[in-house]
Amino acid sequence: MTPSDPAPSPAQAETAEPNPHFHPEAVYPFDARGVAKRFRHAAIFGALEALQAGETMRFVNDHDPIPLLRQMATHFGETVAVAYRQRAAEGVVIDFIKQG
Repeated sequence: MTPSDPAPSPAQAETAEPNPHFHPEAVYPFDARGVAKRFRHAAIFGALEALQAGETMRFVNDHDPIPLLRQMATHFGETVAVAYRQRAAEGVVIDFIKQG
């Protein structure tokens, strides 16, 4: 499409191909243990920002990230749900689910 081309009509927009990177109800792994500590929160927040409604980031860490969860609640509010899948002395597995 060039600048002189007309914008697609609403009917055309509805039949456009869906975003190939969006997979509703997809689960994407994020192992924080492999990310340098000084970059972890920025990397996690960036990954969460990239999720679309219905997608999940399965977060693995060597400890329960209570301060991170507080920061997430402040930043994302109710747009990211938190569901612990495993909580043990050796680490945690948490699903962060992007809400609609």
